[in-house]
Amino acid sequence: MEAAERNRKRHLNVVFIGHVDAGKSTAGGQILFLSGQVDDRTIQKYEKEAKDKSRESWYMAYIMDTNEEERAKGKTVEVGRAHFETETTRFTILDAPGHKSYVPNMISGASQADIGVLVISARKGEFETGYERGGQTREHVLLAKTLGVSKLIVVINKMDDPTVGWSKERYDEIEGKMTPFLKSSGYNVKKDVQFLPISGLLGANMKTRMDKSTCSWWNGPCLFEIMDCIEVPLRDPKGPVRMPIMDKYKDMGTVVMGKIESGTISEGDNLVVMPNKANVKVISVYCDEDKVRSAAPGENVRVKLSGIEEEDIAAGFVLSNVGNPVGAVSEFNAQLQILELLDNAIFTAGYKAVLHIHSVVEECEIVDLIEEIDLKRKKESDPKKKKPKRKPLFVKNGAVVVCRVQVSNLICIENFSDSPQLGRFTLRTEGKTIAVGKVVAVPPSGSATFKA
Repeated sequence: MEAAERNRKRHLNVVFIGHVDAGKSTAGGQILFLSGQVDDRTIQKYEKEAKDKSRESWYMAYIMDTNEEERAKGKTVEVGRAHFETETTRFTILDAPGHKSYVPNMISGASQADIGVLVISARKGEFETGYERGGQTREHVLLAKTLGVSKLIVVINKMDDPTVGWSKERYDEIEGKMTPFLKSSGYNVKKDVQFLPISGLLGANMKTRMDKSTCSWWNGPCLFEIMDCIEVPLRDPKGPVRMPIMDKYKDMGTVVMGKIESGTISEGDNLVVMPNKANVKVISVYCDEDKVRSAAPGENVRVKLSGIEEEDIAAGFVLSNVGNPVGAVSEFNAQLQILELLDNAIFTAGYKAVLHIHSVVEECEIVDLIEEIDLKRKKESDPKKKKPKRKPLFVKNGAVVVCRVQVSNLICIENFSDSPQLGRFTLRTEGKTIAVGKVVAVPPSGSATFKA
């Protein structure tokens, strides 16, 4: 019975992103509380714990931040995981850390998400810190877009703060500043972004619409309503099986964890783990805590496999079907947008960085710049007057460039046009995202490199 109920509701992964201290964990905790996932007793316990650490306003965050280090610092380190349901949808909340040194964790959270909730603090000074250069808000929005978070809900939090007092002017100012920036990051603000004011700590405008006595000017929907109605791109349950492995462990057999990006995985299936071409059999499939017969795209699952040892699997390997396995390559062509190179660096052949693509983290080298794409001139050029391609020696910040990327180990990727989830990536150097991009060409099927 329960299984039928589960299958009726659609399932979405939602990631909470935003600057450190914008209130992501608190808002996430409040959602779990309001949707009945946490009882009052637990909340009281957290309240007391938070008071003992003289962090009274953090008690809601404790629901999401489960380990001691996170609570002591008040910072989310790992990507917290929790589940809740609304009328039409089952959600998995991925609470991604906002602190600068934890951005790689944010990447692994966002790469699993269907929709993003960008939490912005309206408190005087806090919005500015998150938004100015060096703040995390900008980087997170760019990452979210690249990682395929196609819909964004921008919640302007801490509206109850004494410095804000539910001020419409402050709300409008923040929305006004964020809109052009979201546009430049590639979001269609009219279609794919919704703004709303909330108070994560008080739970205002989250599960139920705003009380007019609190905030007279807001007539829009509350957060749960927006999340309920949000439309997301459909995935193909009949497509080839693709499940990038995020993690693995031993438990009476080998268990792999990840999110099914396409296809359906069922008990008894014969699959192959790429790139090491190991043939495996699916013994059981778990969704959240429940054992299920099969799981569809978009689900976060644990799959128990026979035919492979746990030590022969690494994060970034991909579970795929035998007839149409994912390609394994050591080089590919990519279209990159350079965001922000480190001081004085120039982007040229020989540039080295760390490549993050689905659950792969690999060192890579740019071996060739193929052409620079002029986004401004793309529209007006007359095909007859087409100039020969410009092959640059180097490019600077803001440039869009097609280049050849090489890695030393085989990685499983696909063209962005075939599989967005396995075809978009970020490049990072020294802990900073310097470029985002998509795979535009991979070597011919069966070979790891392009033929010379």
